[in-house]
Amino acid sequence: MPYTGVQYVAIPEFQALGTQVGQYLAGALSGQTTIDQALKQAQDAAQKTARDGGYQK
Repeated sequence: MPYTGVQYVAIPEFQALGTQVGQYLAGALSGQTTIDQALKQAQDAAQKTARDGGYQK
């Protein structure tokens, strides 16, 4: 793996989740949504990814 540490999670879904979170943050930066909304969307997406992938216990 080319990456280690907290910036990379070694699961196949990581790239798609990163793209999705980036889109939420871009929406907040462009004024289409609030930072709080973007953070909630990002957290919800991360939890769904963990749940759907069977990573969450």
